[in-house]
Amino acid sequence: MYSCAPRSVIRFMPRKLTATFTLHSSVTRHHHSVGPLTELTDDELMTRETVAKLAKEEIAPLVRKMDRDGKLDDGLVRKLFENGLMGVEVPTEYDGTGSNFMNTILTIEEMAKVDGAVAILVDIQNTLINSLILKVGTEEQKRKYLPALAQNTVGSFCLSESQSGSDAFSMKTQARKDGEEYVINGTKVWISNADVAGVFLLFANANPSAGYRGITIFLVDRDAPGLTIAKPEDKLGLRASGTCMLHFDNVRVPEKNMLGEFGYGYKYAAGFLNEGRIGVAAQMIGIAQGCLDATIPYTLERKQFGQEIFAFQAMQHQIAQMVTDVECARLMTYNAARLVESKKDVMKEASMAKLLASETAGRVTSKCIDLMGGVGFTKDFPQEKYFRDAKIGTIYEGTSNIQLTTIAKCIRKQYG
Repeated sequence: MYSCAPRSVIRFMPRKLTATFTLHSSVTRHHHSVGPLTELTDDELMTRETVAKLAKEEIAPLVRKMDRDGKLDDGLVRKLFENGLMGVEVPTEYDGTGSNFMNTILTIEEMAKVDGAVAILVDIQNTLINSLILKVGTEEQKRKYLPALAQNTVGSFCLSESQSGSDAFSMKTQARKDGEEYVINGTKVWISNADVAGVFLLFANANPSAGYRGITIFLVDRDAPGLTIAKPEDKLGLRASGTCMLHFDNVRVPEKNMLGEFGYGYKYAAGFLNEGRIGVAAQMIGIAQGCLDATIPYTLERKQFGQEIFAFQAMQHQIAQMVTDVECARLMTYNAARLVESKKDVMKEASMAKLLASETAGRVTSKCIDLMGGVGFTKDFPQEKYFRDAKIGTIYEGTSNIQLTTIAKCIRKQYG
């Protein structure tokens, strides 16, 4: 349902593209509970169209170079900020766009059709970093960090450790109270966006004797003495998205930089990762759709035995199955996003969407290479990059097995 507040005009594109449209700062529209999931509001349609235009004109020309160099283009990151894409749901009072979760999901999907690495930057910033600060931060923290995160500062989510991947709450990083400060020691691994981040949301155990109930979140600035950021990992896919190891050696953080309540880190991670998983699902359907969009026209042009290869029934059936699978994943993702807007529990739906979308993206991108034949196995065509980028979907923000376990827990609760 829309708010009665006045509509706010947001410039969502570079000045040279001169695309201006209107977004509501409200979140939910009830007709989606009975209407088609893919039926978008006028604002959401404009978001999708405008982000698609930005991706095609500003991101696409840089994709190959960024993938080769293993680094996002600095100018492109600035444009993401300039166009409000790094603060989609941040209220306008904190210099954000003031839009809704569905617009975040649409933005991630459209960007992933062109480059999954750029999409994950936007995903983490919006579904994890901004969302956490907005919902559990103090007013002082919101006023200090949200305007920067919406305008010029990348955030990074620091949870994983070498011995605590799927078992994230067995972390060893500790925060010891010392007067009005906490002294943090430990190491984090696989931290996305760490190479360009200006602020880190760090999970550390501030009361090890309480086990996972001692886990607390701290806001740590990049220039904090004792914080060391290693060089980005040399990854298979999403190569332009920096993934680094972080080492904390007696890093001192003011007590006022504690985010949320003491010992609630595990609850925040469990809850907010649901939204993050929907974001990953959007990224995966974008990657799969982008790969299909690059492949199907080729099957209509390539001729064998005197006819286009799309004309062969075996090709038609494979393509029809892939398009159907991607649409199923999209519907599940959109449904989960609408449930978030309705403030419903989305644990099961988020895991289902992430599971289906990531598994689908892996199958679809692999099959697209098959349909392309030999050229699909070269770097001259984009299918191989979509394939590499899709692989991480079944691993990060909860592996496919973890998603199945989560879904099973929900089923047990439902029937128990």
